[in-house]
Amino acid sequence: MAKVELKQPVIEEISAQVKDAQSVVLVDYRGLTVEQDTRLRRQLREAGITYKVYKNTMMTFAFKGTAYEALTPFLEGPSAIAISKEDATSPARVLCKFAKEAPKLEVKCGIVEGVAYDAAGVAEIAKIPSREELISKLLGSLKSPIANFARVLNQIAEQGGPGECTPAETTAEAEASVSDVTAETVIPEAAPEAAAVPEASTAAEPSAEAVAEETAEAATEQTKDK
Repeated sequence: MAKVELKQPVIEEISAQVKDAQSVVLVDYRGLTVEQDTRLRRQLREAGITYKVYKNTMMTFAFKGTAYEALTPFLEGPSAIAISKEDATSPARVLCKFAKEAPKLEVKCGIVEGVAYDAAGVAEIAKIPSREELISKLLGSLKSPIANFARVLNQIAEQGGPGECTPAETTAEAEASVSDVTAETVIPEAAPEAAAVPEASTAAEPSAEAVAEETAEAATEQTKDK
């Protein structure tokens, strides 16, 4: 079987790995101990990152004609590739953090969301918080005002409301105020004019018969005088 036919499956594998990837980072792993290499692979795997060692020639063929061709100039010496299809910043973050503990690990370059970065650029990308961290901070900032408001309400309840009055005292005062207002409104004081109304006369008025008799007598007396 020709060498080209043997290489083709590896090239296709690399092409499939980087297809639709959010980020790809190249590292030089020379000098890592077996224990360090095992720990690095575990951390990358837990972060959902694919990490594999390929020959530089295989990656050169796979990157040719794609956006990842910008990585080709850095394919010198032993190279491993870290690929993430979910979080664009996770490979840079995990690798750069691990490199601080194991200086033998060298970050070469990377492509994040279609943009090529050198080692310094990848280090800057590594400073960006993860999606989970950003969401956690956002939720924390939203919960803070609510928590403060709830704390204030709780303090007011413990102190018995504004002015350090107990709920019972506050209720009693409110009821008393309502009663006072109601009494003043429903039962007003009597007006002076109403109090000054004179009492009815107790003298009996003459009847109609008596008046008629007196009129007849007066007429008779006048006739006699004539």
